[in-house]
Amino acid sequence: MTPKERLMLALNNETPDRLPVTVHQWQQYHLDKYMGGISDLEAFCKTGLDAQIQYFEETEPFWLTDADFRRMNTDHWKDYPEVISNDPDNRIIHHTVYTSGGKLTCKTAGNRKTTWITEYLVKKDEDIQLIRKYMPVPNLDLKLVEKKYDEIGDKGILRGYIWGDQAGCWQHAACLYDITDLIIAAFEKPQWVHEFLQILLEKKLQFIESMKGAKFDLVETGGGSSSSTLISPEIHREFCLPYDRQIHRALHDLGFKITYHTCGGTFGIEEYIVQNECDASETLAPPGIGGNQEPWEFKRKIGNRLACIGGMDQFNILTLGSGQDIRNKVAELFEKMGPGGGYICSTSDHFFETPPEKLIEFADAARDCSY
Repeated sequence: MTPKERLMLALNNETPDRLPVTVHQWQQYHLDKYMGGISDLEAFCKTGLDAQIQYFEETEPFWLTDADFRRMNTDHWKDYPEVISNDPDNRIIHHTVYTSGGKLTCKTAGNRKTTWITEYLVKKDEDIQLIRKYMPVPNLDLKLVEKKYDEIGDKGILRGYIWGDQAGCWQHAACLYDITDLIIAAFEKPQWVHEFLQILLEKKLQFIESMKGAKFDLVETGGGSSSSTLISPEIHREFCLPYDRQIHRALHDLGFKITYHTCGGTFGIEEYIVQNECDASETLAPPGIGGNQEPWEFKRKIGNRLACIGGMDQFNILTLGSGQDIRNKVAELFEKMGPGGGYICSTSDHFFETPPEKLIEFADAARDCSY
C-alpha cells in the first residue's frame, strides 16, 4: 500500500495495511539544521514517514518567514513593510498599511523558528470596516496546486489551507486583534465580535470559491485559538462553531475533506468539533505538551464519527526520549487509537530539535503496527 493510499483510507475512517505515521508540518528550521537543506517531501521519504505536504504559496500568512507582504497589494490596500532588523535570530518588521479609507499599522518579530505579533492591526472598533472594504483576498492558483500535487504523487497527500493568517474566523481575528481583548470583547461587545467574524467569513468564502477544482487531498481549518486550553466551551460554541460550520459546508460542496486543528485543547468541546462537520480532528496533543486530555480520551467520546490525527508528544518522547520510549508510545497509541482504523499517528505539532534518527525510529515503530 502506498503512503497516499494509507493516509486516505485512514481519513475515510477505514483500515489501511498498517498504522499511518507522519508529522504535522516539516519546519524549514529543521530541514536546514538537521536534514541538509532538502525539501519536506525528500525528508519524508528519507525518514520513511508517510508524507503530508502543506500548501501555502497563495495564502502568505504573516508567520511564514519568507512571506512577501506586498504581493497582494492593490490600489486600495498597500502594505509597506519596514525591516527594522533582518537578523535571522531577531527579525523585526513594522508594517504600515495604507487603504483608501485610512491607515493601519502592525508589527512582528521572529527568529529562525517562528514569528510572533508585537502590535496588532486592529486597534479601534472601526478598524474592522477597513478590513471589510479594502483587505484583498487572493485567488488560488490551481496550476501551482496541481504541480505540487503531481510532485507528491503516491508518496503522500497534499494539504490545503484557507486564506488568512489562520483558517478559522475566530483564530484569524486573534491574529489581527489581541486575544485577551478579543475574549473580553466577546462578553462586553459580542455584536462587534460577530461583525468582525462575519467580515472574515465572507472573505474566506470568497477564497473558497477560487478553490474549485484544486487537487487538495485534505484542507486544514481551525487553529489553536479555538482550543479549550485558551477559550471556554461556551465561547467556542458561540464564536467558533457557527463560522466553522459555514466554512466546512462550503468546502464539502467542492468535495474537499477537512481536518479541524485545535492544538490539542479538546476537553469540553468534543461535540462542537463533531457538530462543525469536519472529517478529522487534530493534533490531539497530550497533557505533557499542553493538551487537556489524552488522545484516547477524546477518541472515546467521539467514537468513529471523525478520523483522528496526532497524539505523539514531539518533545518529551520523540525528541528527548529513547528509541524504546518512541516504540512504546507508538504501540500505546496504536492499541488505544488504532482499532477500527481512522487514525493517523502524527506529531502533535511542530518539532525543531529532533534528531533524524528518532524520526526514523518513529517510522519504523509504526511499521510494526499492522492491521
